[in-house]
Amino acid sequence: MKILDRYIAREFLRFLGLVLATFITLYLLIDFFEKIRMFMSNAATVRQVVSHFLYTIPMIVTQTLPAAVLLGSLITFGTLSRHGEITAMKAGGISLYRIAAPVAVMAAALCGVLFLFSEYVTPKTYERAEYIRLVEVQKKTSHGSFKQNAIWYRAKDAIYNFKFFDVQKNTLQGITIHYLKDMGEITMRIDAERAEWKNGRWVFRNLLVTRFSQGDFPQLQRIREQVIALPEKPSDFQVVQKNTEEMGFFELRDYVRKLSSEGYDATRYIVDMHGKIAFSLVSLILAVIGAAFSVRSERSGGMVQSIGAGIVLGFSYWIIFAFGLSLGRSGTIPPFLAAWSANLLFGAGAIVLFRRLRT
Repeated sequence: MKILDRYIAREFLRFLGLVLATFITLYLLIDFFEKIRMFMSNAATVRQVVSHFLYTIPMIVTQTLPAAVLLGSLITFGTLSRHGEITAMKAGGISLYRIAAPVAVMAAALCGVLFLFSEYVTPKTYERAEYIRLVEVQKKTSHGSFKQNAIWYRAKDAIYNFKFFDVQKNTLQGITIHYLKDMGEITMRIDAERAEWKNGRWVFRNLLVTRFSQGDFPQLQRIREQVIALPEKPSDFQVVQKNTEEMGFFELRDYVRKLSSEGYDATRYIVDMHGKIAFSLVSLILAVIGAAFSVRSERSGGMVQSIGAGIVLGFSYWIIFAFGLSLGRSGTIPPFLAAWSANLLFGAGAIVLFRRLRT
C-alpha cells in the first residue's frame, strides 16, 4: 500500500504543479496587459516592472491553489480511471476511500501550507508589490506608516494619527492631529470622532480643539462639525492604509480586537478574518469533489465531461464564497456564516458524492 500511496501522491503533485504553473502564467499575462499602459505612462523601468510581478506571485499562489488542487485531483483520478487502474484497485479489494486517501492527506497538508503562506509570505510580498506600483512607479509619496494598528502620517506642518480609515467610504475615525511650529513645538491639537470626505473637503465631527500658547493655559473648544482644510486627499492615505490582503490572520485578529475595544465597527474585518481560515481549508473539500467527479467518469464515460463539471463547481465555489463575504461585509448576514457558508455547502456536497460512489 505504501508503494500505491506514493504513486498516487506523486501523480497528484505532478498534475498539481502543472496546473498551478499554468494559473500563474495566465494570471501574470492578464495582469501585465491590464497594467502595461500604467507602466508606460509613468516610464517605469524594467526592474520595477519585473519586481512588481515577481512580488505578486505569492498572492497568485494563495488565490489559485484551491482551484489547482481541484483540477489536480480531477486530472489525477480521471487519468487513473481512464487507464483502468481504479477498476483494478477496486477488484483487488481496495476501497475508493483508501484510493483517495493519499490525495486527501496531501490536500490537508496543503491547507496548512496555504495558511502559513498567507500568514507569513503573501502579506509582505503583496505590500511590497503595491509599494512598487504606487510609490516607485506612480510617484504617490508615502509620508505615513501603519504601526500599532493605527495610521501615522507626517504632513508639512502636522502629524496625523487615525485609528481607522475606511477606503470604500473615504472616512477617518479616531483622529488626532498635532500642529507643529518649525522647532517641533505643538501649537494646536485636534481630536475628532470621525471625518468624511465630501465635495472635495474633509468634514470633521465631534471635535475637541486644544490651542497652546506660551505662558497661558491651553484653550479648549468643543465643536460639533467643522470643515478643516487638510491638503491631503483620501488617495494620500490609501498609500498608508493596509488592506486585508496585506495582513496575516493574527495581525488582522489583533486589529479587529483593537477596533472593537474602541467602539468602531469592525464587521468587514471580522468577515475577512473568518474568510482567511475558511479559504485555507477549502483545498481538502475541493480535492474530495475532484476525486468523486473523476471516478464518476469511469461509470458515465468521458473524463472531459467530469472535468468540465468539476470546473463549474470550482467557479461556483468562488462565486458563493465572494457573495457570502459581500453580504457579511454589508452586515446582511453574520460574519461566521458569510465566510463559512460556501465551505459548509460544498463540504456537505463532497460527503454526499463520495458516499454515493462507495459501492
